[in-house]
Amino acid sequence: MRCMSLPVMLFAAGFGTRMKHLTADCPKPMVMVAGRPLIDHALALVDSIAPPVIVANLHYLPEPLLAHLVPKGVKTIIEQPDVLETGGGLRNALTLLGNGPVITMNPDAIWNGPNPLGLLLDAWDPMRMDALLMGIPPENALEHGGGDFDIDADGRLTRGTDVVYGGVQIIKTDLLEDIHESSFSLNLVWDKMLEKGTLHGIRYSGRWCDVGHPGGVTTAEGLLTADV
Repeated sequence: MRCMSLPVMLFAAGFGTRMKHLTADCPKPMVMVAGRPLIDHALALVDSIAPPVIVANLHYLPEPLLAHLVPKGVKTIIEQPDVLETGGGLRNALTLLGNGPVITMNPDAIWNGPNPLGLLLDAWDPMRMDALLMGIPPENALEHGGGDFDIDADGRLTRGTDVVYGGVQIIKTDLLEDIHESSFSLNLVWDKMLEKGTLHGIRYSGRWCDVGHPGGVTTAEGLLTADV
């Protein structure tokens, strides 16, 4: 049984340096894939779960993203003067998101299969989990090498190679306050959850493409027209 929908945080502040010429004068989430900005492919998944609020953090070339997202009802927060990374960015946005669990999403990927956000909501168990990550079997993860985690029979994660982190999760935000740095990765929070045995994951049944470099755009466009 799915719980009520949760607020969504889109991480849109990065520099996109691996995209080379494509991000010289364009923020990475606005790179076109199959005639639409990358972030619109993410928003299509987000809109289908009807979250109470959608927030995007911005830093590099924020003006095009502001012009694109604000009319869509997405709340934005510009990180200045420095980018805050995923952990710092999420903590900085809690005034807009609230203090409960949040769905976070990296908008630089294309999914072919069931909506990963809906799957996470269906599997979310806040009594057992501090975070629930979507994992992609490496054979279904295009334009991405290696893995990030192993998943045991109970869904608990350890560092390993069984699945690639697909950039979407549900995460409780209280542990963010234990980090003293202003700019930090969510990996620091995951490490605390790993120690407690409360970091969980599920496997995605479809395919996924990391759009992290120019060649990934072509692969992602092919994935969008492929059968699951």
